[in-house]
Amino acid sequence: MANRFSLFVNKVNKAPQFMQSFLLTTLFSSKVKFAGTTGVKLEKVTQQQTILTLKNKKSVQNHIGGIHAIAAAVLAESATGIVFGMNVPDDRVPLLKSMVVHYQRRMQGNLKAVANLTLEQIRLIEQQEKGDVIVPVIITDESGQQPIECEMEWAWVSKKR
Repeated sequence: MANRFSLFVNKVNKAPQFMQSFLLTTLFSSKVKFAGTTGVKLEKVTQQQTILTLKNKKSVQNHIGGIHAIAAAVLAESATGIVFGMNVPDDRVPLLKSMVVHYQRRMQGNLKAVANLTLEQIRLIEQQEKGDVIVPVIITDESGQQPIECEMEWAWVSKKR
């Protein structure tokens, strides 16, 4: 079951490869203003997976030159929210219900986030009037390791009261 967001993304995914990331990132930044200020870049968006990156640039750095903890959390929230949002029917509202972030060690360089939904989770989102799911996300830095572990719980409810 496609929603307006997923229909647009599917059209963008048919554009030439070199344009896709730019178009997806521009759309996302225009709709989610705060995430756009961090410089989150959408690399891949499908019904089941999103891949986002965040460069370690001055505007998102902490006092020791790494990506700030909150910028990393925004990356995780964005990656999970996008893959979740691809599957929420237009007559329902997606809501972040909870966010758990464990900082394991200092972040080195740029970050990459990969969020996934299973086919079973997608069926639940499409078929149930309201509910919630845990959307897993893996954040890695330039060392290839996970400096943070995140768990994002997303819910959906009917737009009608």
